[in-house]
Amino acid sequence: MLVLLGFAMIAVFMVLIMTKKLTPVLALIIVPTIFGLFAGAGLGIGTMVMDSMKSMTSTAALLMFAIIYFGLMIDVGLFDPLVRFILRKLGNDPAKVVLGTAILAAAVSLDGDGSTTFILTTAAMLPVYLRLKMSPVVLTCVAGLANGTMNILPWGGPTARAATALKLDVNDVFVPMVPSLIAGLIVVLVFSWLLGLQERNRLHAVAPEIWGTGDAGMSDGGTGRFGFGFGRKGTGPRVSGPRVSGPAGGSSVAVLERTEVLVDDQDTAMADTALDPNRKTLRPKLFWFNLGLTAAVMVTLVANIIPLPFVFMVGSAIALLVNFPKVKDQGAQLIAHAPSIVAVVSMVMAASVLTGVLNGTGMVKAMSEWLVQIIPADMGPFMAIITGVLSIPMTFFMSNDAFYFGVLPVLSETAAHYGVSAVDMARASITGQPFHLQSPLVPAILLLVSLAKVDLGDHHKKVLWRTAVISLVMLGVGVLTGAIGIG
Repeated sequence: MLVLLGFAMIAVFMVLIMTKKLTPVLALIIVPTIFGLFAGAGLGIGTMVMDSMKSMTSTAALLMFAIIYFGLMIDVGLFDPLVRFILRKLGNDPAKVVLGTAILAAAVSLDGDGSTTFILTTAAMLPVYLRLKMSPVVLTCVAGLANGTMNILPWGGPTARAATALKLDVNDVFVPMVPSLIAGLIVVLVFSWLLGLQERNRLHAVAPEIWGTGDAGMSDGGTGRFGFGFGRKGTGPRVSGPRVSGPAGGSSVAVLERTEVLVDDQDTAMADTALDPNRKTLRPKLFWFNLGLTAAVMVTLVANIIPLPFVFMVGSAIALLVNFPKVKDQGAQLIAHAPSIVAVVSMVMAASVLTGVLNGTGMVKAMSEWLVQIIPADMGPFMAIITGVLSIPMTFFMSNDAFYFGVLPVLSETAAHYGVSAVDMARASITGQPFHLQSPLVPAILLLVSLAKVDLGDHHKKVLWRTAVISLVMLGVGVLTGAIGIG
């Protein structure tokens, strides 16, 4: 009964958010509550949720003050030079912009922290997407693909959990999986390029009078340094950028306006966007201070010597105090970022209902034991491959801790009877991480969709099947290279 209720609860939750019958916050609260009561939780369901929520308060604090800090840095102009550099290198070609997003997200993911990766990637690229009238869903999809693939790095968490759970050396688990990681990144880049081509074609179709109807290639030479325009060099129309309000303004809907003004100046192209060169919040004289403060925050994050929520609390306080000495301006900045804060923190708190019910009612344990029991005996030698496939949905529906410390040891013990080593099981178990990172139980992905103001259901429609492909490719390469053995 618990197995049926567990899988049914997850299925109902996914259907409701992907069909947009309920917002993710409401679905995270209502669906688990109903199924928890059916599972016999009774009045004890409140205690289950509160216990789960206690473990999430630090995460909520981290995300809240991270949004404030990086939102503030966008407002004061810290990222303006970076975005201008990206525009200079990528031009206005959507295919190149999307590919650049994937490369940026993968590079930043080297620090092993998903929240930091998504904050920096969104801060740098969202204004570009909005100015070019590209879909922010493509940004969240590509960033999620890149970060999920890089999540198997030893310091990212899952690999260390797998090694710890099976009492293995983390290097023995990770190093043989490097070819799989490289293969996964190649697939990410291919998906990114194809998504970019789709965006290029979509913009042709929805606004041919703006983007031109010539060849698919882009050319800055015919459009000014940062103007719009598809088509052959020198033939694309030149218009001002779409008017948008950036992350601090509370809206991510770009409204394209036709105009007769030719764009030959970068500042004109940036007008009325999140990077408006004339916005009142700019603090050019404090650029080096803000850069130094951000570098100090990032070094402290990577060093992990101080709890991360406190790092962002202190960083936000210092940034507000120095950039906006007046109390009125400090309050205005907090209010400006309130919509993003409420969206992400409420979702984290709501997720505690789902995790609390899954763990408190015993659904997670029952689901994992059932999966182990249904594996046929003649499939025993293929336990590593089976584990890799199971890791895709299971790490999506439960936390990494629950999977690696609760399910993996049971699977590994079963596999040992068929000659499959623990290290093979550990390597296979981490191949589902690209899919895992898209779970609504992962705070970082909630932060990503919140910053980009993208609906979680829209994100899942575009990203889930692609991450499943990447996970299977990584698993397949692991088997072909011998990193994942067969008993």
